Amino acid sequence: MTEVKWDADLYSRQHKFVYQYGEDLIEWLNPQPGETILDVGCGTGQLTSKIRESGAIVTGIDASPEMIRSAKARFVDTQFFVKDASAFSFEIPFDAVFSNAALHWITRQMEALKCIFNVLRPNGRFVFEMGGKHNVETIHNALKRAMKEEGLGNAIPPEQNYFPSVAEQCSLLETAGFTVSDVKYFKRSTTLEGDDGMKLWIRQFCGFLFRNVSEESRARITDEAIRRLKTKIFIDGHWIADYVRLRIKAVK
Repeated sequence: MTEVKWDADLYSRQHKFVYQYGEDLIEWLNPQPGETILDVGCGTGQLTSKIRESGAIVTGIDASPEMIRSAKARFVDTQFFVKDASAFSFEIPFDAVFSNAALHWITRQMEALKCIFNVLRPNGRFVFEMGGKHNVETIHNALKRAMKEEGLGNAIPPEQNYFPSVAEQCSLLETAGFTVSDVKYFKRSTTLEGDDGMKLWIRQFCGFLFRNVSEESRARITDEAIRRLKTKIFIDGHWIADYVRLRIKAVK
């Protein structure tokens, strides 16, 4: 899994669009009263709670202790566990698995898909959305270029986000044993709130790029990337993140 240190408070305050956009993914899931559903990469638990409103019995897992701590504090009537999405199991199978904006953080993708497959009942469904090919490419390229100009090109980590094409992800799902039933690949330009919206976004979602550099270098690299991005994705007074999403429903 790509190494990330999550700021749960910043996530809930500044980046709530992540789970707000995920609300219509629940329509693909179509949860039913009494069903058992697992939310993989549940974050601070907002969508887990939203699914629970259907009458389903929902469990949330996330690799981040900070996120799970926040979820437990917010939603005391739901079970949440710290678990690595590429190495987990449950004794009792689930009717469905849901995941929003989480799979692209997982480098051991096949291991994660096999874990999900194994916790599903026969004919159980897996509904997820993740970053697709070219997701936030403009931002990542600006940061990497700034790192190289800082003389830190060798510090760019080999393990980064996994943003697959439709064909790549469907092939993995089929290899894991799933049958893909529905696919949607689309652009979703996303407004980042505030004048410091891009700086806060980089702080939250790009920390893995900086794990081999000093705080001083990180600040310079971020400032230089933002300077370059200002001419590209600062539009009508707002920062825009060039999101590309991949949404899939698959059946065991």
